[in-house]
Amino acid sequence: MDLELIVATLASQGTQRAARDSALLQVGFFGGFRRSELVGIEVDHIAWDMQGITITLPRSKTDQTGEGVAKAIPYSDGPCCPATALRIWLDAAGVTSGPVFRSISRWAVVGDNGLNPASVNTILCGAARLAKLSYVPELSSHSLRRGMATCAYRAGADFRDIKRQGAWRHDGTVQGYIEEAGLFEENAAGSLLRSRVKPA
Repeated sequence: MDLELIVATLASQGTQRAARDSALLQVGFFGGFRRSELVGIEVDHIAWDMQGITITLPRSKTDQTGEGVAKAIPYSDGPCCPATALRIWLDAAGVTSGPVFRSISRWAVVGDNGLNPASVNTILCGAARLAKLSYVPELSSHSLRRGMATCAYRAGADFRDIKRQGAWRHDGTVQGYIEEAGLFEENAAGSLLRSRVKPA
């Protein structure tokens, strides 16, 4: 998924809604959040420090005992910085407590309640369409989690770290994303083509 292009496109809009959408998509992607977890984030779940942010969910799908799941997202000086995007949104919306990601009316009034999980799909597809991506019909909120896993693998992240960031219970799920990411990198046909071996 071309998140950098989406983020740049949203930044060019200069609206409150664009600030919210950029923060939501970046936090969702780099945090490996499920859509229900993403819209359930509240201000007091976020801890800010010199290195970035830590978001602690009091309960998640894979944390049935309610001990909480903490996800750290570092600051970045690249095109995407979820922590900076989140601060911009919170300041722009004047949100100091309660749900982080909220509805915005057609008159640019920020609501009091958190977004519905289904809204994540709508926001992602709308932002991708705005960025003129060709594969909008293929996108869903799950694209954020899958994209985090595949991009992290391609960037050299360890299997354990990918699994932890996405809070996946089963190794097989993560392995499936890794295999998807390596279809061209770890490819027998590609090896043959690079070696220019002639058929017998």
